[in-house]
Amino acid sequence: MVTSAREKIDVRELVDRRLEELLAQEMRRLAFLGDADREVVGRYLAEFVRGGGKRLRPSFVYWGYRAAGGPEEDLDAVLPAACAVEILHASALILDDVMDEAGTRRGRTTAHTGLTAHHRGRGWSGDAGRFGDSAATLLGMLAFTWADAALLHGTRRLREAMEVFTTLRVEVISGQYLDVASAARGAAGREETTVIARYKSGKYTVERPLHLGHAVAGGDPALRAALSAYALPVGEAFQLRDDVLGVFGDPAVTGKPAGADLRQGKQTYLTAVARERAGTYGAAVLAAARDDSGVAAARELIVSTGALETAERRIETLLDTARNALVRAAVPPDAEAALLELAGLATARSA
Repeated sequence: MVTSAREKIDVRELVDRRLEELLAQEMRRLAFLGDADREVVGRYLAEFVRGGGKRLRPSFVYWGYRAAGGPEEDLDAVLPAACAVEILHASALILDDVMDEAGTRRGRTTAHTGLTAHHRGRGWSGDAGRFGDSAATLLGMLAFTWADAALLHGTRRLREAMEVFTTLRVEVISGQYLDVASAARGAAGREETTVIARYKSGKYTVERPLHLGHAVAGGDPALRAALSAYALPVGEAFQLRDDVLGVFGDPAVTGKPAGADLRQGKQTYLTAVARERAGTYGAAVLAAARDDSGVAAARELIVSTGALETAERRIETLLDTARNALVRAAVPPDAEAALLELAGLATARSA
């Protein structure tokens, strides 16, 4: 069996190298912008992609490919698809930060905030904040286009891959809409928050990337279903961990403001359980979480009602379900080991 730690490092390095090639190619297309504007795109988009996080989604693409029998040596078959998912993730994050009015991401200034300062620093006309939001939205759209370009760059079985990639995008965009709409409506129950978590994050992070790798390898349909049985609980557990970090995470580690989800009125499994157990009082506390004292009170409510403990138990239950499903899937031993490790990385993280 291949050492899992070595494989994890190798996949990330391979993806980073291929991303560098793709980003250089796409930046060359922008020569017509001129040096100053190309530098802005490079700083707020290309550098954001380069400085990406854990490369979880590309890793799931790669191991979906390997689980389906894709040969280790044919990297040109799968790396473009893996990079497409990572570039799409950059697009989603940039746009998400605009919607959430977030000031930081991954410990650095968000694109729309930086572009607002860029406008002000040059004394340009018009509203600086509107420029920042508009320019960041355009960079997010550009990244969305770059993701297509990456997928077209040598991916095998392109029609099948594009079908999965399209489904992934439809689901994550619609899931984000559900997230925004539920925050506006308020008071979502456990069932609704589970659907939101599945579509805005879980399927997009684990299941569809696995399916994309499977499609590139020309995998068996029965294996695709088996991969879903592993992926769906891992994806839900991933979002549950994200929800916990959104309330209790250390900003120095998460790179995001403390209690941001509470301030924005995000409807999550944590808030659903707390509201369910604390009734009208709990709903009022959560609704008032708009400043530091309100966030502190909401955190105390989530702990005192046992909502945090319930979420942690659910994460463990979901992981057990995923592990059992993977054993039954009968994938190659190296793929099984890597997917087990990825499940742990996705759910036991601090950022």
